[in-house]
Amino acid sequence: MNETEHQQNGIRINKYLSGAGVCSRREADREIAAGNVRIDGRVAVAGDRVKAGTSVFFHGKPVAAEEEEILLAFHKPRGIVCTAQKREKNNIIDYINYPKRIYPIGRLDKDSEGLILLTNQGDLVNRIMRAGNYHEKEYIVTTDRAFDDAFLKGMRGGVYLKELDVITRECRVKRTGRRTFSIVLTQGYNRQIRRMCEVFGYRVVRLVRVRIMNVYLNDLPSGTYRDLTDREKRELFRRIEDSYSDPLSDS
Repeated sequence: MNETEHQQNGIRINKYLSGAGVCSRREADREIAAGNVRIDGRVAVAGDRVKAGTSVFFHGKPVAAEEEEILLAFHKPRGIVCTAQKREKNNIIDYINYPKRIYPIGRLDKDSEGLILLTNQGDLVNRIMRAGNYHEKEYIVTTDRAFDDAFLKGMRGGVYLKELDVITRECRVKRTGRRTFSIVLTQGYNRQIRRMCEVFGYRVVRLVRVRIMNVYLNDLPSGTYRDLTDREKRELFRRIEDSYSDPLSDS
């Protein structure tokens, strides 16, 4: 959060909330539209700006700018849902029970497991999540039966997903066993890998994300988290330095 910008012109309310570790900018826009944000006693509207000395309330609770930058690597078990919504009993935030407000960067299917990052920095969420930034995510996939090389070749090329009416980007795919392969994606359609496999008549029985850009799952036990190392953070920030940071659309 730029202090000079804050003092002179203020910061857009959605950016202020994300920078304070309340939620991502996209989620902030929804909360503002729902009337759950107030600025100096009045209901906030999209485009409002927050200046130094302004009081902001989110669901009736005061919001203060977050000073500490939190960035965690978590090994998500199967069955945990990557949402901060409390109405989901198996939500990732309650499971981790971290002492400060954080939220996940992107999603990992409930039936999938592996690496997911969590933070209190809204801009970081936007920069990593945008598919246009081509940030790599690597997975190890196990299918219900053995596959041939034609399957791997098909997965590498663009795959048409009828349910989503999209063609996936070409990607790197490598055999790791009779029924297992690694795949590196730079996009993240809903249940993309599972849908791709189904196109060729295979069903995914296990899916583990093992890498997000330069951050690896390695031997982090399932259900546990760790802080990113200084080296990991420096490299991560270097890779996203020129990334788009505009909020994601709902499309």
